[in-house]
Amino acid sequence: MRVPAESRIAGGRPPGCPAAFCGCGAALRVFGRVVPELNLAANWLRFPRTSPSPGMVAARRGHVFVLEQHLRGDIWMAYDANSGGHATRMHARSLRGYTVVNPHVAA
Repeated sequence: MRVPAESRIAGGRPPGCPAAFCGCGAALRVFGRVVPELNLAANWLRFPRTSPSPGMVAARRGHVFVLEQHLRGDIWMAYDANSGGHATRMHARSLRGYTVVNPHVAA
């Protein structure tokens, strides 16, 4: 399977989100609302660890993104808020250096 070269800009900083908005953008994608305590990317690491699958979240101190579709190996199509230039993108991301967590169960 080939990794798509395209990167699609899905938007900018969502209303109600802080300037560093990856955690806020991920919360909007996963929960449909701003969850203030999840604005800090490191707070996503409080959720239980899990295997990569659609709807799970890749987190590390300083950044977080939502897994959308497995492409190959450790490469996933991701919903990636504040992915550079204050843009939200759908693009291929490696999970290297990230912990995958399940935000759908209590932390």
